[in-house]
Amino acid sequence: MYITDNYDVVVIGAGHAGVEAALAAARLGGRTLLATLSLDNIALMPCNPSVGGPAKGHLVREIDALGGQMGLTADEACIQMRLLNTGKGYAVHALRAQADKPFYHTLMKQVVENQENLDVKQLMIDRLLVENGAVVGVEAETGEVFEAKCVILATGTYLRGRIVYGQVNYESGPNGLRSANKLSSSLLENGVELMRFKTGTPARIDARSLDYSRMEAQYGDEQVRNFSFMSTITERKQIPCWLTYTNENTHRIIKDNLDRSPLFSGAIEGTGPRYCPSIEDKVVKFPDKNRHQVFVEPEGLYTNEMYLGGMSSSLPEDVQYAMYRTVPGLEKVKIVRNAYAIEYDCINALQLKPTLEFKKISGLFAGGQFNGSSGYEEAAVQGFMAGVNAVMKIRGQEAVVLDRSQAYIGVLIDDLVTKENHEPYRMMTSRAEYRLLLRQDNADIRLRKIGHEIGLVSDEEYEHLLKKMDDIQSEIKRLEKTVIGVSDRVQMFLEKYGSTLLKSGITLAELVKRPELDYVKLAKLDEGRPELPDDVTEQVNIEIKYEGYIKRQMQQVAQFKKLEDKKLPEDFDYSEVNSLRREAVQKLNKVQPATIGQASRISGVSPADISVLLVHFTRKQ
Repeated sequence: MYITDNYDVVVIGAGHAGVEAALAAARLGGRTLLATLSLDNIALMPCNPSVGGPAKGHLVREIDALGGQMGLTADEACIQMRLLNTGKGYAVHALRAQADKPFYHTLMKQVVENQENLDVKQLMIDRLLVENGAVVGVEAETGEVFEAKCVILATGTYLRGRIVYGQVNYESGPNGLRSANKLSSSLLENGVELMRFKTGTPARIDARSLDYSRMEAQYGDEQVRNFSFMSTITERKQIPCWLTYTNENTHRIIKDNLDRSPLFSGAIEGTGPRYCPSIEDKVVKFPDKNRHQVFVEPEGLYTNEMYLGGMSSSLPEDVQYAMYRTVPGLEKVKIVRNAYAIEYDCINALQLKPTLEFKKISGLFAGGQFNGSSGYEEAAVQGFMAGVNAVMKIRGQEAVVLDRSQAYIGVLIDDLVTKENHEPYRMMTSRAEYRLLLRQDNADIRLRKIGHEIGLVSDEEYEHLLKKMDDIQSEIKRLEKTVIGVSDRVQMFLEKYGSTLLKSGITLAELVKRPELDYVKLAKLDEGRPELPDDVTEQVNIEIKYEGYIKRQMQQVAQFKKLEDKKLPEDFDYSEVNSLRREAVQKLNKVQPATIGQASRISGVSPADISVLLVHFTRKQ
């Protein structure tokens, strides 16, 4: 054992969490080491070849607004972009990019390798070095020791990773890469509690073996959109994805072979994700459904590998072939990578503070699937916040914690560190109480200022936002003051859209509020309209249309903030509080909430318990 180097921050793992953690720490001036099992798996997409989607797209835009990297790289690697849920309200609109997997990895590898203050090295980290309750470094399998003020665990699915399908069972990380088998023991020795989760992935198939005439083409949007608020991409070559369906024959084959599935035979110990089930799970849990969607998605522009979204499985290879070949378009399919399940070690995130630092080990942070979450996007935002807060701790500055009213990131982290998650956590719009405020379109307005204050958003980028906000407010005021009189032209326009005819003059803002009209349609009546960017006109339309709902939700946020502002002491023994129920004492002592607001969201803590806490700490003050 010998000391090789000294760093401010060491990041273990270079997946989506590790990359964002390392970049954030380095960009904030921290001397950072990014340790990865293989330089070939930096920002690897081990499962679906996409970024974004419902709620996940919100996370990507939020990390971009704060100064993260995922949005920029996803825009560059995108081979198809769609805005989802356009038939619903703006709160659930979400961007989803089909990504060129190899290119995404290449781009992100190039970014981290050229980042100032960041060293990238292929290393297997075996031990965590802890002294007097604080992390002081890590030891690699080579015997090298890297001293560090902070360490960030972003191990993904590699900790004691085990691949399982049919009778096949071997230690490995995703895509045949090495698993990390010794670090778990070191974590346990230092008091970190581990649990076992499972996830899975479908087969990859040869594009040349498909019959596209039997599937429905799924095209990207004609309008070019981007995740990043600073992206300059205006043209994009897009290629189609394909949609097909399972059928009763598919389901019969699966049912006949359930005894050969490790998922049902007991060979798999870990708990899998509820919201991304295997095809076996779907068939068993939804017996009334005679078909399930299968999305056939290209993995890149220069590969023949296609991803079978919706058909994750751990069945044996012969059963995989049999069931896939019952699906229209896949009758002659050739598998190039078998579907499999993977088990791995992770933590119950109740061991973490809202900053993502371990409560019992100073300077040790964690992010991504290691925290019991699932998904590239969930991982990336956790890694980013861990990287930021590691540097803030080193500087002795106040940590950056986003609350549930500020961002989906706040909802995600609060759920992880407050609620007991017995399965991989997935972000969904329904988890956000204030989702009308937390839209993907206004992530920059909500979070750019914070990114600028942290030091990850440049003055130029922030000035761009201030100009945008000024344009929005100026245009809203103009619309509120501009009155449209009664005329044949106006009445004919309203009649065309089935809108109530005018009896007297009305402001353009009032017309925008009508359900059948919007800011774009009213351009024909608005002679004084200035030329404005699309993102400005979109915000003008939303702010006016939803003004009443937005004001109401802002009032709810004000009530929420009152409880969030009431801080609770660290390492407090809640058995000292008279009149608290025993269950509440146990849960509060376990979670050690940072605020009264967080305490109110703990399962098993009732409104009456919160009242007792408020009285107790008010008297103490």
